[in-house]
Amino acid sequence: MKALSLRVRVAAAVAITCIAIMIGLGLTLHTASEELEHTLVNQIVSEEMVFLVRHHLENPGIVIQAPGPNLQYFVVGNSSDLARVPAELRNLAVGHHEVGVGIEEQHVVVREVDGTRFIVSYDAGPHEVREQRFRQLLYSALAAVTLISATLGYWIAGLITRQISELSSRVAVMDPGAPRAPLLEPGQSPEVATLAGAFDQYQARIRSLIEREQEFTGNASHELRTPLTAIRTSCELLEMETGLPDKVRARIDGIANAARRMTGQIEMLLFLARAQASGIQETVAIAECINDAVQPLLTEMAAKAIEFQNNVPADATFTLNRQALDIVITNLLRNAVIYTERGHIRVGMEHKSLIVSDTGIGITPAQLPHIFGRFHRGGTHGDGFGLGLAIVQRVCDLHSWIIEVESTPSRGSIFRLTLS
Repeated sequence: MKALSLRVRVAAAVAITCIAIMIGLGLTLHTASEELEHTLVNQIVSEEMVFLVRHHLENPGIVIQAPGPNLQYFVVGNSSDLARVPAELRNLAVGHHEVGVGIEEQHVVVREVDGTRFIVSYDAGPHEVREQRFRQLLYSALAAVTLISATLGYWIAGLITRQISELSSRVAVMDPGAPRAPLLEPGQSPEVATLAGAFDQYQARIRSLIEREQEFTGNASHELRTPLTAIRTSCELLEMETGLPDKVRARIDGIANAARRMTGQIEMLLFLARAQASGIQETVAIAECINDAVQPLLTEMAAKAIEFQNNVPADATFTLNRQALDIVITNLLRNAVIYTERGHIRVGMEHKSLIVSDTGIGITPAQLPHIFGRFHRGGTHGDGFGLGLAIVQRVCDLHSWIIEVESTPSRGSIFRLTLS
């Protein structure tokens, strides 16, 4: 489940707090209103009962009328008087009663004095109507407070998190190796300023690390190329000698090929160490690139009697980094040669995908998810360190290419390189 943004959480906190306060205030007012209404009505009927009893005792022959439309007086001295009393009030015991519910509610007081029953009934319906209106007002106020607090909370949260959002958007597009303006700026809140300062310090350490790495790779490139160049030059001079036995010439060729492979590997590793994601973009003839990549492997293919087919159309071109594509194709072809003892290796093109297939030992389902990991080797074949496919994956990630594989044990593998 995706986590909510800080702005939404702050807005929700403000809204929930306001709603909780409103609910608490509303419940308090509603409870107080009910208590006040109950106390007031009971006081009214009690006072009216006192008045009714006193008036009847002082003027027994005079029938008194209730002073308002909500009040009713009943003096029951005989059965005919009882017949005039509403049915719901006739059998009530002495004391205070609440009869009916809602707008039909009545507050009733019953007393008996010298065998005469006195009944005072107060119609509380209007009070109930006012209570219902009050509750509706509270509900409307709660809805309004919810809307206003959520809107206000979201706006306030936007003010609070604006600097953080701006900082995060700047951090998201930072290039570790490129110069940029400091993230720490005047006017930032103390918390954001602390965070921006920490990012600036971290960026400075990253740039320092990159500079040291670039310096090291540059020095390493020079130190490694010099002896390899000397080896290759020596091999070329030896090959010019006459009268050398064939066995010696074969060994010289082996040394020269090894030096060329080492030179290619060094270039490849330096390329990756510098993370040259874009590099020089140029129009590349794919078929020509494949022919160049397979050239150092033809001797080993011939020794294994492996047939190589380049089925890529001669006019198939892409605009990309030639060195990066060389690295990927060279490693895919070398991997195919290592794990193929007989049969063929074919390279074809489907739309924007380059297909490298072989009839090698294949890859088991258990190994398939791990073949692009560093130092993973599919078996005892070859003398590599298991870095070829890991390098392929790294280059593809840098250039947004997609590398996929299908394989059947004992029947071969198919690698699909989709170029963007």
